[in-house]
Amino acid sequence: MVGEEKMCLRKRLSKSDENLEESEEERNSSEESLETSSNGRIDIKQLIAKKIQLTAEAEELKPFFMKEVGSHFDDFVTSLIEKSASLDNGGCAVTTFSVLKGENNHRAKDLRAPPEHGKIFVVRQSLLELVLEFSLISYAFGKLSIVMWTWWTMFLCTLSIPYFLFQRWARGYSKSSHPVIHSLFHCLLFMVFQMGILGLGPTYVVLAYTLPPASRCIVIFEQIRLIMKAHSFVRENVPRVLNSAKKKSRTVPVPTVNQYLYFLFAPTLIYRDNYPRTPTVRWSYVAMQFAQVLGCLFYVYYIFERLCVPLFRNIKQEPFSARVLVLCVFNSILPGVLILLLIFFAFLHCWLNAFAEMLRFGDRMFYKDWWNSTSYSNYYRTWNVVVHDWLYYYAYKDFLWVFTKKFRAAAMLAVFAVSAVVHEYALALCLNFFYPVLFVLFMFFGMAFNFVVNDSRKRPIWNVMMWTSLFAGNGVILCFYSQEWYARQHCPLKNPTFLDYIQPRSWTCRYMF
Repeated sequence: MVGEEKMCLRKRLSKSDENLEESEEERNSSEESLETSSNGRIDIKQLIAKKIQLTAEAEELKPFFMKEVGSHFDDFVTSLIEKSASLDNGGCAVTTFSVLKGENNHRAKDLRAPPEHGKIFVVRQSLLELVLEFSLISYAFGKLSIVMWTWWTMFLCTLSIPYFLFQRWARGYSKSSHPVIHSLFHCLLFMVFQMGILGLGPTYVVLAYTLPPASRCIVIFEQIRLIMKAHSFVRENVPRVLNSAKKKSRTVPVPTVNQYLYFLFAPTLIYRDNYPRTPTVRWSYVAMQFAQVLGCLFYVYYIFERLCVPLFRNIKQEPFSARVLVLCVFNSILPGVLILLLIFFAFLHCWLNAFAEMLRFGDRMFYKDWWNSTSYSNYYRTWNVVVHDWLYYYAYKDFLWVFTKKFRAAAMLAVFAVSAVVHEYALALCLNFFYPVLFVLFMFFGMAFNFVVNDSRKRPIWNVMMWTSLFAGNGVILCFYSQEWYARQHCPLKNPTFLDYIQPRSWTCRYMF
């Protein structure tokens, strides 16, 4: 079969050579006829016209020639692949598949025969075939030992330093001759702890040890959680000490270490001395919730492995254009929404419920029915009740307490700004590059939708609009950040500057696009 393809290819090439020779003969004869005119001089206009005609004929022959050569070369390579596979396996076409082996598998998978040859069958897997290779997970969660000692350091510092500073301030406030200076001094120390130890420390570890993405997420998310916990503890207890000093009470209302320790593990960001408690712990329920977390983790890995990696790894085969970008966004909608729902279920339901059960924490309203929202303002309130409560009490209400209730719009804008900056900060450190797509979507489109699609929208069509925009937004986020990730993998810089870290590489990476 290979020999016949070779003979056919040779005949086609010889035929093309004959056509080229005929064109060459015509060109020579034309040149001879144009050597002199009737008056013995060369007719320049006629010569230019003949050259243009010959160029057009050559351009017409070029696509035919390249198409014939490319078509038969693909058939020839396909035949060699099939023959090689059968010889390597004793005549049986058996091979091993892995999405991590590179682009050769994808190239062989996408080969198509010309229409006149019919369908060619090759050994290949289905797109949604189950993959049990965990190379991606092992890479994403690498260097876990560094993650563990970093977490222990953050936790022990948060347990000891804020509690010690608050206790020292509370017991010395009423006895101090300069209570304002006393308070400002301890407030400064607390801010140094928040921004220096909890702020810069984990960030330095993430960058200095070049942690992989999932390990970075663990460190950064715990950093943000502990900062919010420490702020809530101080914010809730300072007014109690001030009220006690005004009443000249002999007892100072300082929580116990056990109360503070319980709060650090409790699935809430609002401090209270006591919470509603359930009578017993259902350990089978705890095991089920953690098992579902692992299942969601595997499902997210599977989506990345089968739907995201092949799409973005092979996108460099086409030049960058508006068409490629639109197709990328639409192809990212399904995996983007699936990942969003899996993260929601794994963390806000399974993870928080598991810790709530172990701690006998009674209030399990970590989210509401956000999927039925007809307005974005209601969606923001119900998607993540735990974080929303912190933003409402410590960002929105405290802003109004300082600047009066006349500045409600400014207070809402400040809350959106804080949330957008923190989200972009976490994503930039987890991915190791700054590409403020999420910030723009959250700060501008999200805020605009919050005012336009407000609580006055009650009709079901607004729920459809909310879901449509949610689908599109997740497709945009996954598409843009994935393109930037692969652009930085394919187009690394030898001596990058600070501007190189914040400048999008996907706009200039020619290897990818």
